[in-house]
Amino acid sequence: MKNVLITCLLLFAFIVNSSAQQGSGFGFKAGLNYNANGKYLESTKTTYENPERNVGFHVGVFGKIDGKVFFKPELVYTKTKSEYDSDAFIMQKLDAPLLVGVKFLKFFNAFGGPSLQYILDTEFDGITISEVENDFTVGLNFGFGVSFNSIGIDLRYERGFSENEATFISNNVLEGVDRIDTRPDQLILSVSILL
Repeated sequence: MKNVLITCLLLFAFIVNSSAQQGSGFGFKAGLNYNANGKYLESTKTTYENPERNVGFHVGVFGKIDGKVFFKPELVYTKTKSEYDSDAFIMQKLDAPLLVGVKFLKFFNAFGGPSLQYILDTEFDGITISEVENDFTVGLNFGFGVSFNSIGIDLRYERGFSENEATFISNNVLEGVDRIDTRPDQLILSVSILL
């Protein structure tokens, strides 16, 4: 307990003596996603199945035009996974959030904006899905961050707007077509470094 208290005090002192992540430029970011895609409907059933959430990851680059109000476009590779009973839906995509934010209390910021998404690849239980309704979709990102020196940490929520389904033939061709709503619904934790 004593070590935790000392570590917290040192961290607080470091943050107070640091300057916030300021200035325009570009940098790198990476982090974890706590994700679930939309509902799954098997052709042989009449009710949708909700997914179990899983942890995914993302890596990318960003630009920043600084000020009290800042603009931060990003380009991020994201890999997510949602589980339905014993099957898993895996999606790889490029995200391009276009964020506008405001700084407050020196180290903190709040931001939001649209996220343009391009689906690179999808797979369900070992089957590569070629029939995604739209490869390009639009979502929304919003969240809060803290920054000091050149390091930033943010937590955001992302939700897809555009209705988008992946369809595929079930194991038994006579049974019909199964559908998964591919819209993301996720919490995203990121660490960024401004160069």
